[in-house]
Amino acid sequence: MKKILVQGKAQGTVLKSNNSINFLGTVDKKTGIITDKNHELFNKSIKNSILVFPYGVGSSVGAYTIYSIKSNNSSPLAMICQKADLTVATGCALANIPLVTVTDKEFKLLHNGQKITLDTKSPNLITFLE
Repeated sequence: MKKILVQGKAQGTVLKSNNSINFLGTVDKKTGIITDKNHELFNKSIKNSILVFPYGVGSSVGAYTIYSIKSNNSSPLAMICQKADLTVATGCALANIPLVTVTDKEFKLLHNGQKITLDTKSPNLITFLE
């Protein structure tokens, strides 16, 4: 089921992971680069992307990490998940980063490099630009 957790609008390029993300241990707070060598997005930057991933894991401190990433201008423009966990939802709310959950079918339609618009006020929610 689709849910809007943090309102907003963003247009950008999808950066997708099929792995969960632990913001506290995986993302550099200053640069937004994935630093975990075992993660599918290792060495990629989440900055200015539409970050798509199944769900977040880790402690509540991860919410402050998301806020720090935003404060350092290294955050994604929006996040799309299959399941919303408290850490990601709180972090996005603190940082004012649009956050939505999508169905498994919709998750499978999103791919790296796609240009999309996410608009929580639109009935379509996600529009594919190319």
